[in-house]
Amino acid sequence: MNLNRIFTNQRTGNNPQTKASRTDFQRDFDRIIFSSAFRRLQNKTQVFPLPGSVFVHNRLTHSLEVSSVGRSLGSVIGEFIHDQFKNDLNEDSKNFYLHNLGNVIAAGCLCHDVGNPAFGHSGEDAIASYFDRNETDLKPKFSDKEWADLVNFEGNANAIRVLAQQQQGKDAGGTQLTFATLASIAKYPCESVAKKKGVIHRKKFGFFQNEKDIFLKIAEGTDLISESEDPYIFKRHPFVWLVEAADDICYNIIDMEDAHRLGIVSTADCENLFFELVKSETDDVDRVKRKLDSIGNENEKISYLRAKVINALINKSIEMYKGHFETILEGNLSNGLLDIYKAENKALQDIAGFSVEKIYNHKAVVEIENAGYNVMYELLDHFIPSILKSEEKIKSYDIKALKLIPKQFIYENGTDYQKVLGVIDFVSGMTDNYATDLYRKIKGIDIGMTV
Repeated sequence: MNLNRIFTNQRTGNNPQTKASRTDFQRDFDRIIFSSAFRRLQNKTQVFPLPGSVFVHNRLTHSLEVSSVGRSLGSVIGEFIHDQFKNDLNEDSKNFYLHNLGNVIAAGCLCHDVGNPAFGHSGEDAIASYFDRNETDLKPKFSDKEWADLVNFEGNANAIRVLAQQQQGKDAGGTQLTFATLASIAKYPCESVAKKKGVIHRKKFGFFQNEKDIFLKIAEGTDLISESEDPYIFKRHPFVWLVEAADDICYNIIDMEDAHRLGIVSTADCENLFFELVKSETDDVDRVKRKLDSIGNENEKISYLRAKVINALINKSIEMYKGHFETILEGNLSNGLLDIYKAENKALQDIAGFSVEKIYNHKAVVEIENAGYNVMYELLDHFIPSILKSEEKIKSYDIKALKLIPKQFIYENGTDYQKVLGVIDFVSGMTDNYATDLYRKIKGIDIGMTV
């Protein structure tokens, strides 16, 4: 890939450039911050049920922290590219890598989860399985590629839709971000029919059929390497690895800290796991130990170690990105940066294994996943049969159901696929609380007037 062509300030919506005190990539960050899709992340589950007596991370606080880590990664790597390849870079590129790559990665990290529905991954599972479980009635209404989108519903693909598609009555281009920022979150730049386990850029998929043309413009504008055109498959953009690393660093470590604050993980276990990782990556273990011994508060001990661990993982990710840079540019790196490091670091392996056993399979987490699955499934079942009925077959109860959907999600003149995507937009955009409240009302569990 040509380092002069993998970024652009071209935006979705084709709006003319305007003069501003901020760079185009700083404006991306600000647009995301002020968007309703980002704001709703404050009431979407990260791992643990919300809210509780102990404050734990939600999707919004997680995204803010990932963005902070991503800015650090992007800034250092931008300097590396500027210094190592200055003879290959034009003046615009030198300025971009030296001053703006950190802004792009920070913006990408900020919006990487906006396509995720309520209740964590169980929300995604509920949407996908709704179509799978109703295949006989629904599949004939869609093309094979459209059906593959629905039965493999994916938050990453939905993020591109949320950020880039034009809703009914709204401006073209959605949030109107630059192609560079959008390319940085495309972890799986392929169509749903091209999914393939074991292949990192095809593990899931990156865009719905409805947004295919938008994604092809993003791919062209950021010089993505094409692997196939039928179906469309691209290699990952070089910026993706930094966004992914920032996300991996945060969720691997912060989930453990949250579990400790909730009393799910003991101080001793958490401290030992974090300290072993810090010890594997620092030459000054004694100083860390002295600092740790001087802290009397258990939560502060873990917070201190968490900061040290994240710093160590940032430094390791930078080292690995530099070491694999040529392979990344060629699109041939086969594992994420943290996965490569995990394979050689037992301490990180132990944290991951402990998290699966003690955190992600904890009763409270499993309960919210089960509840969330049922809520999301039932909401889809309430709206999708009604949205697909023809004028001749629609009943009064269908009309009443559809009145609950805001107008921007109703595509009356669209195809069945577009109509269903509108319902998914509505349901997947809900917060945990809103989805639960609406579920209770339509099921008759809560009856009463609310305005």
